Amino acid sequence: MKGEQQVEAALKSYEDVDSWKTVIFLYNAALKEVGTKLEILNDEFQHVHQYNPIEHIKTRIKTAESIVKKLKRYGYEASIENMVRYINDIAGVRLICSFTSDIYRLAEMIGNQSDLKVLSIKDYIKNPKESGYKSYHMLVSVPIFLSDSVVDTKVEIQIRTIAMDFWASLEHKIYYKFEGNAPEYISRDLQECAKMVSELDDKMLSLNEAIQECIVHEENRDNMDDVLENVIGNRKEQKSYHMYGGKRG
Repeated sequence: MKGEQQVEAALKSYEDVDSWKTVIFLYNAALKEVGTKLEILNDEFQHVHQYNPIEHIKTRIKTAESIVKKLKRYGYEASIENMVRYINDIAGVRLICSFTSDIYRLAEMIGNQSDLKVLSIKDYIKNPKESGYKSYHMLVSVPIFLSDSVVDTKVEIQIRTIAMDFWASLEHKIYYKFEGNAPEYISRDLQECAKMVSELDDKMLSLNEAIQECIVHEENRDNMDDVLENVIGNRKEQKSYHMYGGKRG
């Protein structure tokens, strides 16, 4: 509840400013903070491992209409206080990765950030939704340093592969058109597509691991060739040295 109380205190500090604008200002600031951290982590990973785990970073602030709909669905009155207290995904960051292994690697890196507090985790990869939806959700709070206070603000981070994101985007468009009541055959086909996406991710991960093994094998072979060349070269020099009575050219 600490974060919500800090937001409410910030709202009182800006009584002369529209409350909605103040809250959105805080969530936008939180997105900037988290986005910068993620870009730095990605750059560091590239620097150390010559590999970028993050393909894309998408950020968004939930619209007022979506927030009101969600509050009504939860049974709460539409108010700024309820919005801050009960809606956790007002500020959202989506990380798109190439492989499922990147998802858990990134989640660990995010969890190790000392100034980010992980509030909850929902692993829809190990435990997919009934619809077939897969993604890794982390709810974190990030401190926003204002001129006279610090406000812990919630941000939801979703981490998924390119294939998972494609499926989720398609599902969202379909269910938006049907207002959540899609025909049974469409839901069934979406579930089938989700299985195909999962198989594709598994196949691509296996392929990537095989490629990495080949690279390591090639590097080891190159190193061995260098060693053999040095050994053979030294032996030739020694043989030449003895053939010419210990005299070098």
